[in-house]
Amino acid sequence: MTKRAIVSGASSGIGRSICEELLTMDYEIYGIGRDFSDAGKLLDNSAFHKVELDLLDTMLLEKTVREIVKGKSLDLLVNCAGVGYYGLHEELKAKDISEMVRTNLEVPLLLTNILLRKLKESHGTILNIASVTANQSNPHGAAYGATKAGLLSFSRSLFDEARKHGVKVTTILPDMTDTNLYRNADFEASKEENARLLPTDVADAVRYILSSDPHLVITEFTVRPQLHRIEKKS
Repeated sequence: MTKRAIVSGASSGIGRSICEELLTMDYEIYGIGRDFSDAGKLLDNSAFHKVELDLLDTMLLEKTVREIVKGKSLDLLVNCAGVGYYGLHEELKAKDISEMVRTNLEVPLLLTNILLRKLKESHGTILNIASVTANQSNPHGAAYGATKAGLLSFSRSLFDEARKHGVKVTTILPDMTDTNLYRNADFEASKEENARLLPTDVADAVRYILSSDPHLVITEFTVRPQLHRIEKKS
């Protein structure tokens, strides 16, 4: 039986890799993203449905998502969309702080709010892609880390609230991954072998979590490279 998933941040990076992995697990996917020009072969699969919109357009997002699930079941929600701005906190722009709070925290809360009844009906799963920064101090990334800590806190509370309805909630906490998340930073993930994660590593974690025995829930899953390295951009 085909399972149905909604994935935010599906057009590139970790979100795209998760979608590619889910397709091998026979999911029908509605992937939400702003720009699918980098989506590659994902768009060639008939089980993948491109949903191109701005996640921060709340009214459009809510209307679109409700239309997607109207008369349909939903088995999986993956909140993967994320944005990061880095530097001394007083040097961040107000619009950048707002974009991080809305993308990294408000959007997952909103999507979960809209879809939770459907997930309760199917005894479905929510996967929130946070960051190792959720559990640590983050100088030069205080605001970003705060949004991810908020997402982790939400996940913990939501699991305790919804577990009696059969809903599983897992937070995946990746370390630095070779994606465009750091496009607004003066550093990036190291290119040294074993010193960075690849998006496919996080997708592998998703497969492992979804393939676990139904009687257990992996509530938090941290993924880190063997070495700890970053590189300053030239």
